[in-house]
Amino acid sequence: METIIARLLKDFEDGKMNRRQLIKSLAVAAVAATGSASVGAQTAAPAAAAPWKTVWLDHISYAVSDYRKSTAFYRDLMGWTVRNDNGTNQATLNINGMGGIIIRNRRAPAEGQPPTSPTASASQGTQAPTPITGVINHVSWGVQPWDTEKVKAELEKRGLNPRPDMVGENFKSWHVKDPDGWDLQISNQTKDSRD
Repeated sequence: METIIARLLKDFEDGKMNRRQLIKSLAVAAVAATGSASVGAQTAAPAAAAPWKTVWLDHISYAVSDYRKSTAFYRDLMGWTVRNDNGTNQATLNINGMGGIIIRNRRAPAEGQPPTSPTASASQGTQAPTPITGVINHVSWGVQPWDTEKVKAELEKRGLNPRPDMVGENFKSWHVKDPDGWDLQISNQTKDSRD
């Protein structure tokens, strides 16, 4: 499964698919991995490529339990700058010129309801809540300069208990948990080294 995801992400980063195609492909891969596809079921044909390619990350949006705590965590650990903070429930950070991240307090679902995502109902043309079943396993951010032991020491200094994740001879990275328990990977892998 990791190989499939890595290939899809590389295709996205290389401009071979747009964000919508990436999300659809990841969803199909997740369904296949859980074994929920029935034997002999037809797979969807690939969608035609859009007449554009993705050229930058606009933003990522995180729903967190305490936006101030998470904002400080990413600002201090990753060196991102706070672009704006509404002072009550949301801040936007600049990811060193490659895009932004919106960190906001999550909205609690209605009592007794699972988290949902709106999707269009084809038969009614209306928005109907659909239970969220997919999750992002982790987010990996490449950092420079890289020194495996110095990065580990800095993470330990911050009380983050880094776990190693090594692929190949020259690739090393560390996994830590952010304030909400998200798996954050700090990596020396650069775009040019992902072949």
